[in-house]
Amino acid sequence: MDPVAALERVAYLLERERAEARRATAFRKAAARLAGLDPGELERRLAAGTLTELRDVGPKTAAVAQEAARGAVPAYLAELESRAGTPLAEGGQEVRGWLRGDLHAHSDWSDGGTPILAMARAAIDLGHEYLALTDHSPRLTVARGLSPERLREQLDVVARLNEELAPFRLLTGIEVDILEDGGLDQEPELLARLDVVVASVHSKLRMDRAAMTRRMVAAVEHPLVDVLGHCTGRLVTGGRGTRPESDFDADAVFGACLDNDVAVELNSRPERLDPPTRLLDLVVELGCRVAIDTDAHAPGQLEFLDHGCARAARAGVARDKVVNALPLSELLAWTSR
Repeated sequence: MDPVAALERVAYLLERERAEARRATAFRKAAARLAGLDPGELERRLAAGTLTELRDVGPKTAAVAQEAARGAVPAYLAELESRAGTPLAEGGQEVRGWLRGDLHAHSDWSDGGTPILAMARAAIDLGHEYLALTDHSPRLTVARGLSPERLREQLDVVARLNEELAPFRLLTGIEVDILEDGGLDQEPELLARLDVVVASVHSKLRMDRAAMTRRMVAAVEHPLVDVLGHCTGRLVTGGRGTRPESDFDADAVFGACLDNDVAVELNSRPERLDPPTRLLDLVVELGCRVAIDTDAHAPGQLEFLDHGCARAARAGVARDKVVNALPLSELLAWTSR
């Protein structure tokens, strides 16, 4: 087994099962370090057992690389693989089979942990036809949000990658902050160039109910918004602790989504599972479109779709309401409406 591939696979499976981020990062850094070596140097270091002399390579990552180089499946990798043979959540297999791609994912251009190409290749390996790259907008500085200049640069990078990755399509996109007045945190000209615009609230989450409702409705009514991201902003578990739901008039907000043909995101991250069940039931009752997304920040997290699909199945979400069940041409026709 290729040592670099073994290290990358360990990282992927750690991300999939929500291990501490630093553990997956350690394996990705070690894989990158070995991938950057001259083949002759890698062979010499493997033979001499000197991998740990390299920056970013520790005893555990070196052991995985050594075992792989000897032709064995590394014991640590075998342990992780033994836990990866079943879906992350039961009951969503039929819905999972509907999906053609994912409309919310991040790269290391903002607060994701891996390069764009690694995210795209992981999506391809999962059978996706497309993946929307939706890094953050400028005001979310804690997440290294993209300035207009950096976003323009990213668009050029994506165009080049799509030439290499075809027929898979990396969709241009953004997770744009909804500002306090309901405006969007990016230049309209740039938003108009993107394939997918996910609009989310990240600040002033405890805003007064009436003000939050006005804020969200204004964003949904913007003609360039395609998806309302993680609508309540809640956190139910995870390393960042818990966070209560934002308070808003759900009938008004989801009614605006229906009227403006904006999809409500069913965010599949286990720490979010947003919207909550009672609100997801309302989305279904009203007949809104739904985007079942991962909000992935690392390749292994693209499998979080299992969680969202299980919830969609329990809520009775219909296939014809799921926007990322659409073939690429139909999806792009919808987002350019």
